[in-house]
Amino acid sequence: MGKVRTGALIVIEQKVSLRDYERTGIDVDGIVTSQLLINIFEHNTPLHDGAVIIQGNRVVSATCYLPLSDNLGLSKELEPDTGGVGISEITDSLTIIVSEETGKISVAYEGELERNLDADSCVTECIRS
Repeated sequence: MGKVRTGALIVIEQKVSLRDYERTGIDVDGIVTSQLLINIFEHNTPLHDGAVIIQGNRVVSATCYLPLSDNLGLSKELEPDTGGVGISEITDSLTIIVSEETGKISVAYEGELERNLDADSCVTECIRS
């Protein structure tokens, strides 16, 4: 998705329930596959705006609204990432963010944002978190 600059906001639930955020979106209940995620985030499709929430191996909801970060240290250029950081500040979730403008990958966890990752370093960062 990064190579073709398809923007994505993928929230992976851990121990803290994300049910309140799931309710802001549309139920999907599909097994996580690259094809499903690509179809959801394909530009100009009904589900491409907002976040997907993943529980285990299932995409449970798409087009979800996330709380924005209150971190004043995030610059204006990071505005699309503030939802990914915001949800990581108040839950133990991990969020993968793919920039539509640059194709760069970021990971938000525990209120921290690791930016400018490639696919390999994203996997390493996700495993570490």
